[in-house]
Amino acid sequence: MTATAPTTSTDVDPGAAASHPLDLPTPGEFTAVREVLADAGMLGDSVRYCFAGLEEPAKAEVLAHTDGDRVDRRFRVLLLDMSGAPSKDVVVSASRREIDSAVELDPATSGQLPIIDSEFEIMEEIVNGSTEWCDALRRRGIDPATVRAVPLSAGAYYPEETGHRMARVLGFRQDHEKDSPWAHPVDGVVAYVDLTRREVTRVIDHAVIPVPDEPGNFDDPEQVGPQRTTLKPIEITQPEGVSFVVEGNRVRWEGWDLRVGFNEREGLTLHQIGIHGRPVIYRASIAEMVVPYADPSPVRFWQNYFDCGEYMFARYANSLELGCDCLGEIHYMDVTVADDDGSPRTITNAICLHEEDYGVLWKHFDLFTNAQETRRQRRMVISFFTTIGNYDYGFYWYLYLDGTIECESKLTGIPFTSGMPDGEHPYATEAAPGLGLPYHQHLFSARLDMMVDGTANAVEEVEAVAAPISDANPWGNAFTESRTRLARESEAGRTASPGTSRNWQIVNPGSTNRFGKPVAYALQAEGRPTLIADSSSVIAGRAAFATRHLWVTAYDADERYPAGDFVNQHEGGAGLPSWIAADRSLDEGGQGADVVLWHTFGLTHVPRPEDWPIMPVDYAGFRLMPVGFFDRNPTLDVPPSSNGHCHS
Repeated sequence: MTATAPTTSTDVDPGAAASHPLDLPTPGEFTAVREVLADAGMLGDSVRYCFAGLEEPAKAEVLAHTDGDRVDRRFRVLLLDMSGAPSKDVVVSASRREIDSAVELDPATSGQLPIIDSEFEIMEEIVNGSTEWCDALRRRGIDPATVRAVPLSAGAYYPEETGHRMARVLGFRQDHEKDSPWAHPVDGVVAYVDLTRREVTRVIDHAVIPVPDEPGNFDDPEQVGPQRTTLKPIEITQPEGVSFVVEGNRVRWEGWDLRVGFNEREGLTLHQIGIHGRPVIYRASIAEMVVPYADPSPVRFWQNYFDCGEYMFARYANSLELGCDCLGEIHYMDVTVADDDGSPRTITNAICLHEEDYGVLWKHFDLFTNAQETRRQRRMVISFFTTIGNYDYGFYWYLYLDGTIECESKLTGIPFTSGMPDGEHPYATEAAPGLGLPYHQHLFSARLDMMVDGTANAVEEVEAVAAPISDANPWGNAFTESRTRLARESEAGRTASPGTSRNWQIVNPGSTNRFGKPVAYALQAEGRPTLIADSSSVIAGRAAFATRHLWVTAYDADERYPAGDFVNQHEGGAGLPSWIAADRSLDEGGQGADVVLWHTFGLTHVPRPEDWPIMPVDYAGFRLMPVGFFDRNPTLDVPPSSNGHCHS
């Protein structure tokens, strides 16, 4: 197992000019942005960054770029004034060292900026200064100094909170420095906190629920017992090195060619994905996710977290470790983000690239010719992991030899906990004596800016349908394929149908294969539940994207986030609902259009006892498979594998 040194743009002179519009941001660029803002008087003792990331040029500009062209590197920065002065949405050119735009935000209409570390750090000080909060803990026989205050997004439930920067706080007792507080939820009480005034506005002390005592320390040898000794080592080696090439943030492997990006809101982004010189996707990312909880109790009904839009979850990306997070011949990329003060912070080994065997690609023993051939599949893996509170999320993008693209989310960490004194609860699973794991969902929105053989694409819903019994089908065995083109945005909010093998094919009417059919890629959904909450609920209004498996919109460079730009405390209606209200055409004269797909996928998590005290990885994802994009199997030229070795 080896790791190669990163060759991302963070390795070059911080002051050097970018050579491509989509190069990874450098420390020097973030420093330049901060200097411009400081010179303009926009920074001060109370001002903090909530987001800073590359403001990508419009698609046409990027596609027209050629080597040697001048690159203007512009960054979007969201500035929070913790004193209560108006927040700002600013676009700065690091290349020209100029401010291109600065907009003051009205939180009463736009929603609040994301919650930041500087606010997390003061939360215990705020709640411990509340007599009401401390009295509630002491009524339970708990010393407030032993309680870890967990700051959580407030949602949009009370009109009187509109325009105020709010958070909710639940408490978890920590019995000693190495003790996991998640095992000891102080249930039945919640504090509402005004982050600007730094005060508790309300404490709901609903019920005194015993705090579970059993530890949940998964890293304590005394609790987990002796480690097993029966597992023999597995070594993954590539004695001749890897098959992929990385130049800056450009990756090439077995005909695939793409650029890797990263920002603190979406995390890993993939750009200009093509195979054998033909484009497939212009940009792919996880643009939002929501985690709605099912417990309607007075202290928990508001638990619905937008980890991308409310917390900028990728700012907590892990520095990956060889042999633990990644196995084999690994190439790492560092990424740079801005901290709350706007200073650059480099996350080493944030992105992992490697290739891995994936079993049989194709195989046949022919009865008539005695031909016997087997080829092995392999895939290129591009991934990162991030930790947001109690959960850890891994996002893996796979490129396969046969032209398939797959996205997989890996979910692990510690499920959120609650009190469960009676051992029975309609909305939670008992995981330890008096400890509940509330039911919830993890729903992700993948933004797929498609470009199948060009920017003029159309989307067709394809499914299998049974043919009625007739003279042509007397035995009733026939079934065929139905196709429905989604012509307008109003028609393109769709749900999966595994029972009819429904998929959505992105076709290019202007590019045909040797059979005269439009080339296509098919989005294959897992078809798990979308948002289960009632359609009239607050969360259904705020997370409208999660109510369908698919949305299709006409391309607009400004439409990046399906729940809107400013999700925190937004009452809903932003993002996809507002865009599709225009009901734009998705198929101009039958020749397609420049379209973006938004795919909802994820897990409905009814936790098991086996998920405690740490959850084995669970999976959710989707696939994009070529359909007539190639004229025949594109892997016929894959050579047979050389004979390997095994112990026996």
